[in-house]
Amino acid sequence: AMPFLPCLKKKKSPVPLGRNIFQKHTPPIQQNYQALLEMCLKNKCLFTDDNFPAHISSIGTGALLKKLPRNLQWKRPHALHRSPVFYAANRKQLDLCQGLVENCWFLAALEALTFHQDILAAVVPQNQSFERKYAGIFHFRFWHFGEWVDVVVDDRLPVNEVGELVFVSSVYKNVFWGALLEKAYAKLYGSYEDLQIGQVSEALVDFTGGVNIRIKLAAAPPDLWDILTRATYSRSLMGCQTHLGATKVLKNGLVAGHAYTVTGIRKVTCQYGPENLVRLRNPWGKIEWKGDWSDSSYKWELLSPKEKILLRKKKEDGEFWMSLRDFKIHFVDLMICKLTPDLMSQEDGKKWMYSLKSGRWVKGSTAGGSLGFCNDTFWMNPQYWLQVLPVEDSKKSLGSCNVVISLMQKHSSKHRNRAPHLFIGFSLYKYQESNRKLPPAFFTRHQPVNKHQVFLDEREVTHDFHLEPGVYVIVPCTLEPQQESEFILRVFSRKHLMIFFFNILKEIVDRYEGKIWEDFFTKHFEQVSVCNPEINAVQLQRILNNISWRNFQSFRLSFSLDACQGILALLDLNASGTLSIQEFRVLWKRLLFYLEVFQKKDTSRSGKLDLVELHAAVQETGISLSNEVCNLMAIRYGDPDLKISFESFVCFMLRVEIMGEAFRNLTQDGKGIYLRESE
Repeated sequence: AMPFLPCLKKKKSPVPLGRNIFQKHTPPIQQNYQALLEMCLKNKCLFTDDNFPAHISSIGTGALLKKLPRNLQWKRPHALHRSPVFYAANRKQLDLCQGLVENCWFLAALEALTFHQDILAAVVPQNQSFERKYAGIFHFRFWHFGEWVDVVVDDRLPVNEVGELVFVSSVYKNVFWGALLEKAYAKLYGSYEDLQIGQVSEALVDFTGGVNIRIKLAAAPPDLWDILTRATYSRSLMGCQTHLGATKVLKNGLVAGHAYTVTGIRKVTCQYGPENLVRLRNPWGKIEWKGDWSDSSYKWELLSPKEKILLRKKKEDGEFWMSLRDFKIHFVDLMICKLTPDLMSQEDGKKWMYSLKSGRWVKGSTAGGSLGFCNDTFWMNPQYWLQVLPVEDSKKSLGSCNVVISLMQKHSSKHRNRAPHLFIGFSLYKYQESNRKLPPAFFTRHQPVNKHQVFLDEREVTHDFHLEPGVYVIVPCTLEPQQESEFILRVFSRKHLMIFFFNILKEIVDRYEGKIWEDFFTKHFEQVSVCNPEINAVQLQRILNNISWRNFQSFRLSFSLDACQGILALLDLNASGTLSIQEFRVLWKRLLFYLEVFQKKDTSRSGKLDLVELHAAVQETGISLSNEVCNLMAIRYGDPDLKISFESFVCFMLRVEIMGEAFRNLTQDGKGIYLRESE
């Protein structure tokens, strides 16, 4: 029999449909948010969604009902808080807590989303509020089997008798975007109960349309830290899962069979040498790891006072650090979802090609099953031609091209958890011709490129290939013959052209971190030192003053050596007098954000902010500062007229953010801090 990998939880065998007609996937109901909003505003009424009513049927029909409070009510946020807020721009206020639905996988993915404000804004449209144009209607966007769908909901939320949200809630009781997003996701998949079981990887794809990479940590590649570094500082979202266990909360503080978000990584300098740390968050918002590098671990005493202050948080907020070594021991899978799937590739090309094709396995026609299960009918499965072409402008002649293939099955049921996943997989064959379907005899004479096919009873199966240029055939199939389902097949390729039969090619460009600066930045680090890629203040000044700052043609940006020394002092945690690539990437992301805010608030286009514009700019970043502090900062960083240049704005904002971070990590009660002399 063909080897296959079953999922962590074995599911029941599929129920036969009992009819000869192919059961198509039920698409989500399309409602026009703008038209419904305008109609409600015109009629001066609040929206009620008949497609997902404030009724027990929207919650479900099974075990979840037993957990519900006796007097369940549905209330709008205005009835729950005197000043409800849809979304808080300050990312410190995105902490969400799990409710009665066991959907830690959904919350772990959502937490990962909050580190990418632009992706979050695509899923959670920001121009929604409980004040301006409020009509009790909200909408969210999800990537659903190959296309983005808009899901509309009313804002009636299930609460207990004291007015507490039964499902997802925010640490900040007046913030409701998380609860409304969960409601929209429940509507998309049938009910709240349909969110009970799932994989972090599924939600990550639904939020981004990205491609997943799953790393089994027990057999992690030797360059795992490099993969984590590339993922952290590019457009990637990461989640992970612990081992299943009889005990729910283990003695070490981890929760068995539970999903966590990877929220950051850090290489720290201990007295005995460097240590790689991973930062994780429990979506419950509490219950943390108790081992090495946990909040109360003695290990923190091995660091410099500055590094300790900025990294260690003595709070029971569900977030904690652990060593990479412990991470590999205590977690089963690491899921990385990438918008441009260059994560596992060392190639330095600039674009990916992306192709998507829909298909179906139909009984008696195209549901041929797998080779290991039934050799006689395998040829019946759908076949897709794939031509991998070499790239002429490649800097390195690598011989093989990086290709990612993803197969996703589509349920016929409106309810996500009512139809179990089939075991699915695919075979890839090298082929000489490209104009006809492979005959049955071909499969008895030729071995597939992926000799050890993996069949999973999961929504999506993804595989990363290094292929020689040429013609290939992809054969998607179910493990057993005569099993029906629709599917979508996605192919991603790096640094080379892909031709997919009867399909339109799309280009994926990494918007957030354009490769123009990437090449520039890599070149500068290479000039610094190949062995020890660190930059000092002079080199930082040269890099910042040579970057072509987009949309800033009206005047030339320049950073003084003094400003660069100030930036370096703030970001250089291990007091080495230099910035690592990792620290520079952190700085780069902040610079892009500050630039956006600065341009938005510099209404006169003078290249400087006056006091009023400075107040508005600080507010725009989501940070709350008193007028006195703002004025004081203008005196410290402004020119004689108290005008702030972009250079000064960067130094000012970095100081405010880092001081704020230090305060939050040191305070016990949120009001003050006690410092030892060295701190």
